[in-house]
Amino acid sequence: MKPKNDIENTQAGSDCQQRLVLPLRVWWVPQIPMEPFNVEVGSIHEARKILDVLAAYDLFQWQKKVKPDYANTGGLEVFEDGEWIEWESADGDSIDSISLEENVEVCQPENNQKTL
Repeated sequence: MKPKNDIENTQAGSDCQQRLVLPLRVWWVPQIPMEPFNVEVGSIHEARKILDVLAAYDLFQWQKKVKPDYANTGGLEVFEDGEWIEWESADGDSIDSISLEENVEVCQPENNQKTL
């Protein structure tokens, strides 16, 4: 288990800074009701990109008739107070509400490194 670092030592309210302080992981269910698989990520930007790629891959497989149908879902979790919980921005938005373009404007590449 990774220790929780003090989020108050970062710039208040910044999603980029929150991402640098607390561990993040993407969860993905390629076919409901399967168990999710998880992958740790170093930034909100990285999480958004991975979720977009996984969704596009599932759609590609369906369009090419690799699988007859699918019902997928995914999201981003943050490790807080000893448990994984769904991530929300400072404004209460989920990762689904954040586009890559918006995220790039807020989280500059020099800030896209995990500091744990």
